[in-house]
Amino acid sequence: MTDDPARDGFAAYRVKNQPPPLQDYDLFRADTALQEAVSREGASWAQDDLSSFGRALGRAETIEWGRLANANPPILRNYNRYGAALDAVEFHPAWHEMMALGVGAGVHAAPWAEPKPGAHIARAAKVMLLVQAEAGVQCPITMTYGVVPALRRQPDIANEMLPKIYSRQYDKRFAPVREKTGMLMGMGLTEKQGGSDLRANETRATPLGNGGPGQPYRIVGHKWFMSAPMCDAFLVLAQTQSGPSCFFLPRFTPDGEQNALRLRRLKDKLGNKSNASSEVEFENAYGWLVGEEGRGIPTLIEMATYTRLDCALGSTGLMRQAVAQAIHHAKHRAAFGKNLVDQPAMTLLLADLAVEAEAAMQVAIRLARAFDREGDPAEDAFRRLMTPAAKFFVCKRAIALAGEAMEVLGGNGYVEESIMPRLYREMPVNSIWEGSGNVMALDVLRAMQRTPETVDALRAELAPAKGGDPRLDGFVAELETMLAAKPSDAQARRLTEMLVLALEGALLVRHAPAAIADAFCASRLAGWSGAFGTLPAGVDAASIVARAAPQVAA
Repeated sequence: MTDDPARDGFAAYRVKNQPPPLQDYDLFRADTALQEAVSREGASWAQDDLSSFGRALGRAETIEWGRLANANPPILRNYNRYGAALDAVEFHPAWHEMMALGVGAGVHAAPWAEPKPGAHIARAAKVMLLVQAEAGVQCPITMTYGVVPALRRQPDIANEMLPKIYSRQYDKRFAPVREKTGMLMGMGLTEKQGGSDLRANETRATPLGNGGPGQPYRIVGHKWFMSAPMCDAFLVLAQTQSGPSCFFLPRFTPDGEQNALRLRRLKDKLGNKSNASSEVEFENAYGWLVGEEGRGIPTLIEMATYTRLDCALGSTGLMRQAVAQAIHHAKHRAAFGKNLVDQPAMTLLLADLAVEAEAAMQVAIRLARAFDREGDPAEDAFRRLMTPAAKFFVCKRAIALAGEAMEVLGGNGYVEESIMPRLYREMPVNSIWEGSGNVMALDVLRAMQRTPETVDALRAELAPAKGGDPRLDGFVAELETMLAAKPSDAQARRLTEMLVLALEGALLVRHAPAAIADAFCASRLAGWSGAFGTLPAGVDAASIVARAAPQVAA
């Protein structure tokens, strides 16, 4: 109440029928399906750690950090006050708070620093949780995670750098690595003229001596996209006499001088606003060869395999947050005499979104298990086929889901005060990053053609679900018919879609409640229109929504 009777009586000042903010909750314990998948796939030991991380991310303060980091994008500082080249990136303090959370939780390197069964699965769950609070920080964290296998190819570099990479201390200082308590890594592959065609790259590297693995080179050229330019070092691709080669480029040279990486501008992106992406030129920059000359593309493709996993994980986490926000809103917003969540059309829509998000999560966590079991021939084959397939399909479905979830909130969802526009803008980057749709689909086709055991690995994964649902059995039979016909490049997208749908159906039939498996098979595998909210009659939409609702303790 106020001292102004007129104001007290004015209805506009009485806020009602608005949901409370979704905050101060445990993102992990609020997600029943994720808890089940993490334990099932081999990381039950991480439940308490994941819950602790989920609580930290769900705090109102953390959610505000995510908003501030996006509302205050990074700034490029080309020169210092005296006119000397600086080429540094300045971030809002909220960015550093979020980075400290992610690095402190080991999302950047824990499976390498502390290997154990289930380590990659636990980390996958942390990626899904982290992006729900702030997705931009995933870029440098993912890059750092992905470079470790590539760096291990060059032991002299790895022995010096890996201890700093493994550190859980986030050190934001722009300083030589030897002076820091921890480090992060970025990458630079694509150029103006080449894009995904890395063999068209023109950046050149010249040895300072005899050359060879671990030896210093001078690098001249550019990168049209260099992710996370604030990192301490980068893996970049440059041409040598033997062809495209991989180099380790630090921000500072061994003598402590700033390396000649000239940041020309930061990209003005659709989303991912909190994170810096840059155009860079190398003016005789100093770097060391990683691996053999001419073998840079295979080296960096290995890194890309891990970053592609993270694209699927990131999209899955964003989908989960979009569904959680939509259900939370619908539970607290009334219209036409009842809460939105109880309106039949809305219940069906929310259930459909929840089915999509859980199907993606099941695939993503199963894929993480394949990374966890590197060296197992069947798991390696499964990973080779399903990593690009999952990135293709999950990331594309996430874009459509985000738009539909935003509509649940109506006009409230379309304004920037809501998290929904940020989620919506964030979705396409995972579909584009590390190879867009056609690149992924053609990679799937090449994997099947070059290593037929990849298809056998998928068949082995589908086999336990046989007989669990006739619609799944029929769909798998259609897939086998397509495989037998040896699909062409023009059919690569449809084939990739079918591979993931079959895997999603099999995992849900085996592991999800019957209501979710039934809804998935009745729609996605039986002539679905593709529009959310069109599940067929008879599905148990209410129980699906109840399972997906974020469980927020009072």
